[in-house]
Amino acid sequence: MTTLRLGTRGSQLALWQANTVKQRIAESGGPHCEIVVIKTSGDRQQDAPLSEIGGKRLFVKEIEDALLRDDIDLAVHSSKDMPALLPAGLVIAGVLPREDPLDAIVLPVRAEGRGQRAEPASVGDLVKMLGETPSIGTSSVRRIAQLTRLFPGARFTPIRGNLDTRLRKLDEGQHDAIVLAAAGLRRLGFASRISMTFPADACVPAPGQGIVAIEIRDGDEDTRRAVARIEDAAAAAALAAERAVVERLGGGCQTPIGALATMTGDGQLELMGAVVALDGSRAVRARARGPREDAVTLGVSVGDQLLAEGAADILADAQRAQTPVDGIQP
Repeated sequence: MTTLRLGTRGSQLALWQANTVKQRIAESGGPHCEIVVIKTSGDRQQDAPLSEIGGKRLFVKEIEDALLRDDIDLAVHSSKDMPALLPAGLVIAGVLPREDPLDAIVLPVRAEGRGQRAEPASVGDLVKMLGETPSIGTSSVRRIAQLTRLFPGARFTPIRGNLDTRLRKLDEGQHDAIVLAAAGLRRLGFASRISMTFPADACVPAPGQGIVAIEIRDGDEDTRRAVARIEDAAAAAALAAERAVVERLGGGCQTPIGALATMTGDGQLELMGAVVALDGSRAVRARARGPREDAVTLGVSVGDQLLAEGAADILADAQRAQTPVDGIQP
């Protein structure tokens, strides 16, 4: 194999991910990768909230279609954008080491300078700082569901676009704060804009948040061998556990499901999961711990615990509350 065709979105973060995979494969002695930028439905529909147009699945569909047509050899995604069940014929062949998986609150830079305002040291400080009715920018139903419990009077407004665009809108005063994945901010050099990360107990991250996943055609052993050179086993186990939770719950693209697996000091995998009503009125949580090799079993166990606590009813209500557009059910 002399060249692999690597499919990706054209956003800032997507290109960072694609170029990082390309570089790591080359450094491992693997083949050269040619980056192929593919515009997705999610990129074309920048004005509508994700929950109204089909969810994050729209950021991967065209790329997966290109993979199935053999137009590309591998696809690089933010794993949190991928559906719980992959299209027939496609598999996740490898992942990169995980970046910070938590959600980050970003406060605006005012004209008088950021130094005039202390950063919050805790969730309690943040609540006091933002007041009773802050405008918080986020397009994630999972974040809204959980943060409504912390900020019951907040106005949550959709925010889309590249990272630069979102930060500009914040600094122009369109929001009092925005919530983003800490991983994206760190990877693109904006770690200094993180005012605080939410502890996982306060806002459980999206399954797969902070993990770059590489998808290939099942049976393409040449590409699989190239990807295997850069596989991170710990991140792969965490992703398997978190995706197993979503699959057990039957979760779709825009659902209020959080899951986070972390390695413990004794080499075990600790997994937490949460399902929260869209209005924040109900929340169920579960935890489990076990060997890394049993990641999928661990995820199923947490999913079962959540179902036993009433997660199915919460998710059914959430699905009914989200309006399908053009025949697409979120």
